[in-house]
Amino acid sequence: MATAQAEDTQTTFGTTMTPSSASVADFIFHCAVIIIGIGGAAANALVLYAMIVSKQHKKQLLIFNQNVFDLCSCLFLVLIYILKLCSIHLTGTLGYWLCTMLLSESLLWWSVNGSVINLLSIATERYLKVVHSSLSKRVLRKWVIYSAMACPWIISTIFNMAVVLSTTRVIDGVCYAYRFWESRLASAVYGTWHFVSFFVIVLIGFIYCYGRILAVICRQANVMAAHSGSGSSASQAHSHQAKVNVTKTMILVCAFYVLSNLPDRIYYLLMILDVMNLTLSQSSYYLIVFISFLYICTNPFIYATKFDPVRRVLLCLIVCQKSSVQPVAGQ
Repeated sequence: MATAQAEDTQTTFGTTMTPSSASVADFIFHCAVIIIGIGGAAANALVLYAMIVSKQHKKQLLIFNQNVFDLCSCLFLVLIYILKLCSIHLTGTLGYWLCTMLLSESLLWWSVNGSVINLLSIATERYLKVVHSSLSKRVLRKWVIYSAMACPWIISTIFNMAVVLSTTRVIDGVCYAYRFWESRLASAVYGTWHFVSFFVIVLIGFIYCYGRILAVICRQANVMAAHSGSGSSASQAHSHQAKVNVTKTMILVCAFYVLSNLPDRIYYLLMILDVMNLTLSQSSYYLIVFISFLYICTNPFIYATKFDPVRRVLLCLIVCQKSSVQPVAGQ
């Protein structure tokens, strides 16, 4: 979660460090985050391009929406950490909005939380299409899909703005993010609700939806294998394989979300509940945060290697690039 920005304190979310080591480690960590953010933004932009070229942005609307979320997260990540390196003295209205929107990492977590909601929407859509295919044809209309695309943006905006505007202040030119709660109870309720909503419920949704999907796909595969000798149609086999490929891709994305965000979510929950004296080494704290940031920057590599339409376009780009540098005969 977003860390409070305070230049005059050497303790950040239970991480203790000396002033000299803090400045050097902060600089290295910020630079590393900026580099991975730039790489993630480039990779996400390339995947979005491949989806548009392959026309998958019209067929897989929610997956396209997911990549837009990831691209926004990477861009905000780069912008926010560049601003943090600049150590801007905040004054006036501009300073306040820089604090609440950027230095607090509110916009970053706006896109991250939105992507989590969108991941759950994708799991639900996959579940309906595979497990309840006849029902999905009646329910999953275009307007329903477009509404499912818009809801994560709207819900995440309302949630993040309500929290950051009420708990963030600028004092003596320094941004203190998520620090000013009405009471310890309020912060504990928020921390618990956030952990349950954006991790526990999402995890249960992933397990249920993809568990049922895999069971149905395995059953369909057995049926197709039993009828393979009687001339099963190629179109059915192709449709089944397409379902399998999309499902595999999204299971990998969801699994990576769970694994990469589990340490950060648990640490933040324990810290905000104040149930134990959490004191991490400097390197351990940075590792937890870095892993959670790594998630939003590596998703495109999963799509590039597992999502067939995207992979074909990217392979074509590589082949064309290699062909363009071949020497022309006679030169």
